[in-house]
Amino acid sequence: MTTKGIYIYGIIPNFYSADMFRSLENAGVYAIPFQNISAIVSDRESTILDYTDRETLGHLLINHQKTIEVMVTSGFTMIIPMRLGTIVNSKEEVFTILANGHDLMMDVLKKMQFLTELDIVVTWADFPATLNELADDPEIIAIKEEIFKTAATPSQVDQVKLGMAVQTKLKEKNLKVELKILESLSTFSIDIKTHEVMNDQMITNSAFLINRSKKENFERVIDQLDEEFNGMLNFKLVGPLPCYSFYTIEMKELNPDHIAEAKLELGLSEETTESEIKKIYLNKARLCHPDNIEGKGNEEKFQKISTAYHTILDYSVAARQSSKDDLISLKGDSVIKNLFLVKIKE
Repeated sequence: MTTKGIYIYGIIPNFYSADMFRSLENAGVYAIPFQNISAIVSDRESTILDYTDRETLGHLLINHQKTIEVMVTSGFTMIIPMRLGTIVNSKEEVFTILANGHDLMMDVLKKMQFLTELDIVVTWADFPATLNELADDPEIIAIKEEIFKTAATPSQVDQVKLGMAVQTKLKEKNLKVELKILESLSTFSIDIKTHEVMNDQMITNSAFLINRSKKENFERVIDQLDEEFNGMLNFKLVGPLPCYSFYTIEMKELNPDHIAEAKLELGLSEETTESEIKKIYLNKARLCHPDNIEGKGNEEKFQKISTAYHTILDYSVAARQSSKDDLISLKGDSVIKNLFLVKIKE
């Protein structure tokens, strides 16, 4: 399933030159400005992620990252990436996102002014040799001896037991090496995010947020680690990159029907405050909490109240992004104006 709309790649400040903004056409994108920031977008048919197969999703991700990275190499060093697959229906919706998220985006741009991301993937250079080394571990030897005491040929159960023991030892070894790498590189890092490894051969897949001026020092430490491990490891350094792992913006479009249902569930008035919402939620949740005697058998009711509370919380944050008023309006027309919640992806 596809939909036509405006695809948002990221957010940049407006202090770049007019020539630089005109050069965006070379990357197939253009800017939609709002005050002192702009959204970098393209008009296109974009596949809805919920209906996307892995291959198509992979192509979308490559295009998304390549477009942003082309911009960075062209001089747009300050760009907050937008979450993959962010597409809206009109320029008016882009303006709403920029207006609602303006303060957040400006705060992030100030933080990342001199920062960049470096990603490191580390694998065993000779994985079979690493596994053979584990075979000499005393615990693995003890398991083998126990198995061959009772049978000349190990059963499937024995093979599984041995394989699990080796895998456990490998995970311990990988973790020890990973911690050594992270500790060594943390000296020049403001923040570190570890991502999921793809297989047992991969020791770490990590992102480092650093000051651009520290890049050479950072690379020097990697060279030192390579020497220290005597070629046993393969280090793959990717970057400098936009700060994907630390400052990606996401837009959540709220459902007005869900907000109306949550309002009824909590018994909220047309205008309320965040403190009043919390007070009402706690009172209702206490009455039907499964841990209370009165709440026994009311697990479904408790779940509904909890869901309603978090729905209203999201709406209240979106409402506060567009207005600094302490009062939160739950009237129909106000709800329609505040359906875009802008936040940093966690």
